[in-house]
Amino acid sequence: MRPVPATTDQSYSDSLIESALAGAFCGADGGTPQQTTAAVAFLTVQAARHTGRGTGYVNTVLSVRVGPAVGSCAVEPGALDEDAVRDTVGRSVAELLAHPLRPVRVAALDAYLAATTPHGAHPLARQVRVPAGDSLAKSMARARAVAAITRAPEGGRVAVIGVVNSLLAALRERGLTCVPCDLKGGRTEWDEPILTDHAAAIEGADAVLASGMVLGNGTFDEIAAACAARDLPLTLFAQTGAAVLRELLGGPVQALSAEPYPFFWLSGEETTIHTYEAPR
Repeated sequence: MRPVPATTDQSYSDSLIESALAGAFCGADGGTPQQTTAAVAFLTVQAARHTGRGTGYVNTVLSVRVGPAVGSCAVEPGALDEDAVRDTVGRSVAELLAHPLRPVRVAALDAYLAATTPHGAHPLARQVRVPAGDSLAKSMARARAVAAITRAPEGGRVAVIGVVNSLLAALRERGLTCVPCDLKGGRTEWDEPILTDHAAAIEGADAVLASGMVLGNGTFDEIAAACAARDLPLTLFAQTGAAVLRELLGGPVQALSAEPYPFFWLSGEETTIHTYEAPR
C-alpha cells in the first residue's frame, strides 16, 4: 500500500490529487495524469424499489472512463447536465483533477487510480461474487458481504451513513444495532427515523459504516475526523470513489467494499465486488 496522506488543511481527496499530479501513482509503463485522457463520461440515473419492499430510492452517478477503468462519483439529482458530461471527455486527467466541480475531480481520480492499479490486481483485494438473481436477492447478497467486513464490536452500535435498507438488515443479522443517517432524512423500511446529522449518528456509536457518497458530498473528512477522535473503526461501502478510498486503507479507513462500475443493480447476472481489510 502507498502511504496515506498526512492530515493537513487539505482534504484527503485533495492530498491524493496532489500526489497523483506529482506522479506518485504512475505504473512502470508511465501514464501520468498529464499524459492520460478521459475517453468516455456518462451519467447513470437509477431508481429502485425492490419487490417486497415498501420504500425506494434514486441515485445519480457521474462516471468517467480512463483506459480500461471506469471511475465514479455520486451527485445530487440535477447537479450535472449533459454539457458538463460532454465537457469532461477528451481532457487530460490532470485537467479533470483541477476541475471546479468536486464530482468530476473524484470520478477522474477514481478512474485513474483504478486504471493504474486495477482492483483485481491489488494485493489486499478479495473478490466476492454477487450471485445472479433479482434486484432484492442481489442487494442482500452484496449487503451481507459488506456486513461481514464491517469493523464493529460484538453487539455494538453502528452508525450507518448513507442508508441502504439491505445493509441495515444484514448488520442486524450479525446482532448489531444500527443508527441510520442520510442527508435525505426520512424513515427506513421498518419506519425508523433517519438522522440527517452524521455527528449525531456517530455520537454514542461503536463503529461507523459509510457510503462512498461521502466523498462526493464533502463529508468524508468530517466523518473520518470524528472516528479518529473516538478511535472508532470506519468501514466504507463504495460504488463511487472506491479506488480513492482504497488509498486510505490503514489510515482513516479500516475496511472497504469496492464495487466499481458496472454496479450490481445494472444486471441480473453474476457481478463482482472487491473487499479490503487493513491489517489489524
